[in-house]
Amino acid sequence: MTTPRTPALRLVLVRRVSTAVQAVDGYGLDAQDADCRRWAKLQTAERVRIVHVVTDGDGKGGKSGTSTLEERPGLMDAVAWIADGRADGILAPNLDRLARELTVQEAVLSYVWAMAGRVFTADHGEHLEDDASDPMRTAMRQMRGVFHQLDRGLIVKRLTEGRTAKGVKGGYAYGAPRFGQQSVDGELTADEQENATAEQMERWRDEEGLSIRAICARANSRDDMPAKRGGKWHPTTVARLLSPEAREKARQQSAAARAARKEQQRRDRAARLLSQH
Repeated sequence: MTTPRTPALRLVLVRRVSTAVQAVDGYGLDAQDADCRRWAKLQTAERVRIVHVVTDGDGKGGKSGTSTLEERPGLMDAVAWIADGRADGILAPNLDRLARELTVQEAVLSYVWAMAGRVFTADHGEHLEDDASDPMRTAMRQMRGVFHQLDRGLIVKRLTEGRTAKGVKGGYAYGAPRFGQQSVDGELTADEQENATAEQMERWRDEEGLSIRAICARANSRDDMPAKRGGKWHPTTVARLLSPEAREKARQQSAAARAARKEQQRRDRAARLLSQH
């Protein structure tokens, strides 16, 4: 008489890449996949079967570890598999790949546990649901999350400082090159065609006395004077090109707009996390 085999634990493999982190640690999707499958094969006390694979981010765009659950389509798909009874839990390479921000990590774990799902990572095994009789369990997990968050902060700090130092030395740090310049292998070089366009516009202004609108109209009537991204010229764009003061004002306005968007994103994320609780 043969003993019936215990049904295998069905897990969804969860992977994530983030552009900033990927540039530093190189822990890509293939490596994450291999680590999880290696861990699954080594399990003997409870057989593990990977039934589905989800991914947030890719080699180009990436997905931040600070994203909330609804901003992670791969993770949402994994949770849907648990809710539908097609999987028993999730498996990630480590908690870092679930989230690099402690509040997001805890929200993700709580959501999966609320769906009666189990959470495993290849570097630790199962992360058990919180238990009031074992507060150290929660404390140790959250401590790992704190260090993941610190690690992310240090990476972002190094990248930011590197860009700033490069910019101070006159190198190309980030952002779209201004008109008359182009990025070649990460370095700014002169764009001869764009510089010729700017010089021609200056001659129209200085030698013919054309207004900004007249310069804009004449440039748009020609095929050999495209704007920066190949579109039509706008009077405001021409004015910035011909006036250093206007360019500086536009730069300041752009920086202020970016700061405002970042602050709004932070507020929106905080509101979503509060709503989850």
